[in-house]
Amino acid sequence: MKTLKDARVGQTVTVVKLHGEGAVRRRIMDMGITKNVEIYIRKVAPLGDPMELNVRGYELSLRKADAEMVEII
Repeated sequence: MKTLKDARVGQTVTVVKLHGEGAVRRRIMDMGITKNVEIYIRKVAPLGDPMELNVRGYELSLRKADAEMVEII
């Protein structure tokens, strides 16, 4: 299983499935990360956390712990 955490800068990926439960999953979905959405990985902070993404035309910073819950292809 490949997750958003494993994606590299400059890569465009597609969300396959969201893992996690309850409030955490709901928060990720509220950010616009849902099934079949394309995400462009813009950059990663120097220490590796957070990562900056382009989702649905806007910029989003996401922690690696949350990125592990997003399965991609």
